[in-house]
Amino acid sequence: MGKTTGFMDYKREEAEERNPHTRIKDWKEYDAPFSDEVLSRQGARCMDCGTPFCQIGEEINGATTGCPIYNLIPEWNDLAYRGQWEEALKRLLKTNNFPEFTGRVCPAPCEGSCTVAISDPAVAIKSIERAIIDKGFENGWMTPRVPQKRTAKSVAVIGSGPAGLASADQLNQAGHTVTVYERADRAGGLLTYGIPNMKLEKDVVERRIKLLEQEGINFLVNMEVGKDITAEELKEQHDAVILCTGSQKQRDLVIEGREANGVHFAMDYLTASTKNLLGSDMQENEFIDAKGKDVIVIGGGDTGADCIATALRHNCNSVVQFGKHPKLPLSRTEGNMWPEYPNLFTVDYAHKEATAKFGDDPRTYSIQTKRFISDDNGDLKEVHTVEMEKVRGEDGKFIFNEIPGTEKVWPAQLVFIAIGFEGPESQLLQQFDVNTSNRKVDAKYGDFTTNVDKVFAAGDARRGQSLIVWAINEGREVAHKVDHYLMGSTVLPSYLH
Repeated sequence: MGKTTGFMDYKREEAEERNPHTRIKDWKEYDAPFSDEVLSRQGARCMDCGTPFCQIGEEINGATTGCPIYNLIPEWNDLAYRGQWEEALKRLLKTNNFPEFTGRVCPAPCEGSCTVAISDPAVAIKSIERAIIDKGFENGWMTPRVPQKRTAKSVAVIGSGPAGLASADQLNQAGHTVTVYERADRAGGLLTYGIPNMKLEKDVVERRIKLLEQEGINFLVNMEVGKDITAEELKEQHDAVILCTGSQKQRDLVIEGREANGVHFAMDYLTASTKNLLGSDMQENEFIDAKGKDVIVIGGGDTGADCIATALRHNCNSVVQFGKHPKLPLSRTEGNMWPEYPNLFTVDYAHKEATAKFGDDPRTYSIQTKRFISDDNGDLKEVHTVEMEKVRGEDGKFIFNEIPGTEKVWPAQLVFIAIGFEGPESQLLQQFDVNTSNRKVDAKYGDFTTNVDKVFAAGDARRGQSLIVWAINEGREVAHKVDHYLMGSTVLPSYLH
């Protein structure tokens, strides 16, 4: 603990954001990094707790508390305070394969369980993490780590999202020959096509992919298992196969008028927008343009917010976000005590942008979509809704009741459905004939083996829709398991062993 009174002497400072009116005119990241002086102050706020709750990585009441990859947060906070950036980078990379991703897009459950956050705003852990890895690249410290020996063992990783990349990175460092199969035209999974450029610029993803290639990992894009190569061929060509396909089956809203032209899944919209931005090959009519249109986003989460920000950059006429739940409180309730993840009202980057452009926060709460209405050509023209009341039922569980007389008609030519994901797509799982339960691959956490010999599963395909830090956790853990399976012992670190 470099400065014993740092948490009392300094207040939390937020990363500087570019002006919303300016940034909605481009696709670059919306925030700017801290100066070294600010980073030192923010690192000084860390208390170096005897029990660092920031890194416990547990699920409490269904939400993640602390860091699931168990980052050595107090250690590199102190090193940041002292300006020892290269040493901080070494400590950070001991647990996190891709800090440049988590430092930008992770919701930072570590900050929710920071001890300072009991009475004051948390230490700016996420901003410090991003600064450490960015300095690593800027100063040339991030160089290829090419394994000196190879094991003659071959591993196929299907999917190049954070779980697939983490498992590939670990197994490559163990000396195995790793091939990553990606059906899209670029590697990165949702890091590339699911997260908009203004949150994670794609050159950051491409930089990491290039580094992994230099270290010996082979990426095969435009390679769809079941179409371009069969599951049997993969098993014949490799000593182990890891399914890291993510949870990409989007949850639908099956209501009257769903077939109207202009109603789309959120991820289809975000993917097409990024493909258009990157100049990727696109099929006819694949790009969805919100220019001049009234846009409604159904779903109150991060994906919905990303749709708002994307529609603003397309110069939409208006945008509204529907949320099923009531507005969150400004401070913790008795049922949401520290160190649980704080369920508090926040204003995301997209909401700031919409407010700046249109004058109001775009979010509407406690609302249910009843039907979509189209014109004579089948094009969407209206969305009908009703307000909801959240009450506790006789069994103690919350239910939602419609409030009579609150029906409303909203003009809309585009709707984006952002209400989550059901699980992995079934076609590939059927190719491998792996067992599933609750729409997920049936593979126990810590073991990761499926019912099919030498086929493993990790990440959202196994656990369901989750956080990037859990994906990295599972990618590292499955690599530990696969290395042991191939060699009879393992040199790879594990959080569980």
